Amino acid sequence: MPRRSARPPADRTLELPTQTRTCPACARPLWSAATVQRTVVTLEGLLRLRLQIRSCRNPECPRHKVCLRPEQEGHFALPQHEFGLDLIALVGRLRHAEHRSIPEIHAELVRRGVPICVRSVANLRDRYDELLALSLSDTARLRRITAAAGQVVLALDGLQPDVGHEVLWVLRDVLSGAVLLARSLLSSTQDDLAKLLREVEAALAVPIVGVVSDGQDSIRQAVKKALDGVPHQRCQFHSRREAAQPVDEADRHAKVQLKKKVRGIRPLERNVEGRDDAEAGDIRGYGAAVRSAWTDDGRPPLEASGLTLVNRLEQVAASLDRVAAKRGCRRS
Repeated sequence: MPRRSARPPADRTLELPTQTRTCPACARPLWSAATVQRTVVTLEGLLRLRLQIRSCRNPECPRHKVCLRPEQEGHFALPQHEFGLDLIALVGRLRHAEHRSIPEIHAELVRRGVPICVRSVANLRDRYDELLALSLSDTARLRRITAAAGQVVLALDGLQPDVGHEVLWVLRDVLSGAVLLARSLLSSTQDDLAKLLREVEAALAVPIVGVVSDGQDSIRQAVKKALDGVPHQRCQFHSRREAAQPVDEADRHAKVQLKKKVRGIRPLERNVEGRDDAEAGDIRGYGAAVRSAWTDDGRPPLEASGLTLVNRLEQVAASLDRVAAKRGCRRS
């Protein structure tokens, strides 16, 4: 798609010479062939790079007239990309760490003064995912991270965002917290998961001393097939969740009954529509507090949503009692 507006001028210029002065094939001196310019969009503004291009002039060399670009160029941006690596890293953090949508990321970048469109934000998100996949497949990195503990306790779990879609399987080292492998699979059979386990085992230089997962039958069979003799323990979170299922169901039922008793917020908010006095602001604030307590489902079994709702409503009621006591009236 052609650019619809002119690119702003670069804020600064940086000269990048080629450090390699001899041909890696014939060992003869490299000649300066040209100087090209490249503009990169970074978080600090637009950066113009002046790149010194060198080439070998030996006609008998296999690298004759092959252009050699400056080594430091890869520090700023990917080949044939106009946006810097710092922008790619920021987009990845906003997407995966803060769970922001593409329009929200675009709005944040525009707020920071970055000239970028929504489509380019989606492309940067894809580049981040590709770089992340490459880093996870780096065998040397995995061996370096897991070498400190001398062993690996493997955690295996699958995530399916929508029914019918691929399942993202993540294999993580519990001791170091590093993700050892992440891959999407169309099926989650015993053989498919066993291949992932064997791939991780082959990439490590230290032994796998244990596996933690949920109670899915295909996982248990895959661990037995690929890592025979390695202890396999069911995840404590899944065990607690299933053990507390009767309590969780009772808690949810109690929450439903409690929510039926706390009604009438919307009529109170309608009565103060159009008002900007302090009393109207207090009513809106208390209404928002009650709505927030309704929508917080907690994280069973570690957090019971019904008990959380009771505690928050008690805090709201206590606050209303304090306000009523100061005004000399009684809360109805």
